Amino acid sequence: MENLKKNREFIIRYFNAISGAEKTRELCEQFTNDEKLIEHIQFFEGAFPKYELFIEEMVTEGGKVVVRGRATGIHNGALNGIPPTGKKMDLPFIIRYTIENGKISDHWLLADQMILMEQLGIMPKEETH
Repeated sequence: MENLKKNREFIIRYFNAISGAEKTRELCEQFTNDEKLIEHIQFFEGAFPKYELFIEEMVTEGGKVVVRGRATGIHNGALNGIPPTGKKMDLPFIIRYTIENGKISDHWLLADQMILMEQLGIMPKEETH
Protein backbone atom coordinates (compact mmCIF):
# COMPACT_ATOMS: atom_id res chain seq x y z
CA MET A 1 0.00 0.00 0.00
CA GLU A 2 2.87 2.34 0.81
CA ASN A 3 4.35 1.80 -2.67
CA LEU A 4 1.03 2.76 -4.33
CA LYS A 5 0.99 6.00 -2.36
CA LYS A 6 4.64 6.73 -3.28
CA ASN A 7 3.94 6.12 -6.98
CA ARG A 8 0.85 8.34 -6.87
CA GLU A 9 2.77 11.15 -5.14
CA PHE A 10 5.66 10.75 -7.62
CA ILE A 11 3.34 11.25 -10.62
CA ILE A 12 1.75 14.31 -8.97
CA ARG A 13 5.25 15.78 -8.41
CA TYR A 14 6.15 14.97 -12.02
CA PHE A 15 3.05 16.68 -13.44
CA ASN A 16 3.58 19.71 -11.18
CA ALA A 17 7.25 19.99 -12.24
CA ILE A 18 6.70 19.90 -16.00
CA SER A 19 3.29 21.59 -16.29
CA GLY A 20 3.67 25.17 -17.51
CA ALA A 21 7.48 24.86 -17.49
CA GLU A 22 10.03 24.62 -20.28
CA LYS A 23 10.38 20.87 -20.67
CA THR A 24 14.12 20.46 -21.13
CA ARG A 25 15.78 17.06 -21.43
CA GLU A 26 17.41 17.67 -18.02
CA LEU A 27 14.02 18.28 -16.40
CA CYS A 28 12.50 15.20 -18.04
CA GLU A 29 15.44 13.01 -16.99
CA GLN A 30 14.76 13.85 -13.34
CA PHE A 31 11.57 11.80 -13.67
CA THR A 32 12.06 9.33 -16.52
CA ASN A 33 14.59 7.24 -18.39
CA ASP A 34 11.97 6.33 -21.03
CA GLU A 35 13.53 7.82 -24.18
CA LYS A 36 10.28 7.64 -26.16
CA LEU A 37 8.48 9.61 -23.43
CA ILE A 38 11.21 12.27 -23.42
CA GLU A 39 10.99 12.54 -27.22
CA HIS A 40 7.19 12.84 -27.04
CA ILE A 41 7.34 15.54 -24.36
CA GLN A 42 9.93 17.55 -26.29
CA PHE A 43 7.98 17.17 -29.55
CA PHE A 44 4.85 18.64 -27.93
CA GLU A 45 6.93 21.27 -26.13
CA GLY A 46 8.16 22.47 -29.54
CA ALA A 47 4.59 22.87 -30.84
CA PHE A 48 2.93 24.03 -27.59
CA PRO A 49 5.65 25.75 -25.53
CA LYS A 50 5.17 25.41 -21.76
CA TYR A 51 1.95 23.44 -22.20
CA GLU A 52 0.13 22.55 -19.00
CA LEU A 53 -1.02 19.17 -17.73
CA PHE A 54 -3.99 18.45 -15.49
CA ILE A 55 -4.80 15.20 -13.70
CA GLU A 56 -8.51 14.42 -13.72
CA GLU A 57 -8.34 10.84 -12.44
CA MET A 58 -5.55 8.54 -11.30
CA VAL A 59 -5.43 4.81 -10.58
CA THR A 60 -2.40 2.99 -9.19
CA GLU A 61 -1.69 -0.72 -9.08
CA GLY A 62 1.67 -2.30 -8.45
CA GLY A 63 4.30 -0.32 -10.34
CA LYS A 64 1.73 1.15 -12.75
CA VAL A 65 -0.07 4.49 -12.62
CA VAL A 66 -2.87 5.36 -15.04
CA VAL A 67 -3.82 9.01 -15.47
CA ARG A 68 -6.82 10.43 -17.27
CA GLY A 69 -6.00 14.05 -17.84
CA ARG A 70 -5.85 17.07 -20.15
CA ALA A 71 -3.06 18.94 -21.88
CA THR A 72 -3.62 22.61 -22.65
CA GLY A 73 -1.46 25.07 -24.50
CA ILE A 74 -1.17 27.49 -27.40
CA HIS A 75 0.01 26.26 -30.81
CA ASN A 76 3.04 28.54 -31.18
CA GLY A 77 5.44 26.10 -32.91
CA ALA A 78 5.37 23.79 -35.90
CA LEU A 79 3.51 20.49 -35.46
CA ASN A 80 4.34 17.82 -38.06
CA GLY A 81 4.66 20.48 -40.75
CA ILE A 82 1.61 22.44 -39.59
CA PRO A 83 2.72 26.04 -39.02
CA PRO A 84 1.76 27.73 -35.73
CA THR A 85 -1.92 28.70 -35.63
CA GLY A 86 -1.94 30.52 -32.28
CA LYS A 87 -4.99 28.42 -31.36
CA LYS A 88 -5.60 26.78 -28.00
CA MET A 89 -5.23 23.06 -27.47
CA ASP A 90 -7.34 21.37 -24.78
CA LEU A 91 -6.62 17.70 -25.38
CA PRO A 92 -7.95 14.87 -23.21
CA PHE A 93 -5.63 11.88 -22.84
CA ILE A 94 -5.04 8.65 -20.95
CA ILE A 95 -1.50 7.60 -20.08
CA ARG A 96 -0.16 4.58 -18.23
CA TYR A 97 3.25 4.88 -16.60
CA THR A 98 5.45 2.06 -15.32
CA ILE A 99 7.59 3.19 -12.40
CA GLU A 100 10.81 1.37 -11.55
CA ASN A 101 13.60 2.48 -9.23
CA GLY A 102 11.98 5.88 -8.64
CA LYS A 103 11.60 6.81 -12.34
CA ILE A 104 9.16 6.33 -15.19
CA SER A 105 10.62 3.46 -17.21
CA ASP A 106 7.80 2.98 -19.73
CA HIS A 107 4.56 4.60 -20.85
CA TRP A 108 1.53 4.01 -23.04
CA LEU A 109 -0.46 7.04 -24.26
CA LEU A 110 -3.85 7.44 -25.91
CA ALA A 111 -5.03 10.84 -27.17
CA ASP A 112 -7.59 11.69 -29.86
CA GLN A 113 -5.58 13.44 -32.58
CA MET A 114 -8.79 14.30 -34.47
CA ILE A 115 -9.85 16.53 -31.55
CA LEU A 116 -6.48 18.27 -31.74
CA MET A 117 -6.76 18.81 -35.53
CA GLU A 118 -10.28 20.24 -35.05
CA GLN A 119 -9.05 22.61 -32.32
CA LEU A 120 -6.23 23.85 -34.56
CA GLY A 121 -8.66 24.39 -37.45
CA ILE A 122 -6.91 21.80 -39.63
CA MET A 123 -10.03 19.61 -39.84
CA PRO A 124 -13.63 20.77 -39.70
CA LYS A 125 -15.50 19.93 -36.51
CA GLU A 126 -17.79 16.98 -36.88
CA GLU A 127 -21.44 17.98 -36.69
CA THR A 128 -23.52 16.17 -34.09
CA HIS A 129 -27.21 15.61 -34.77
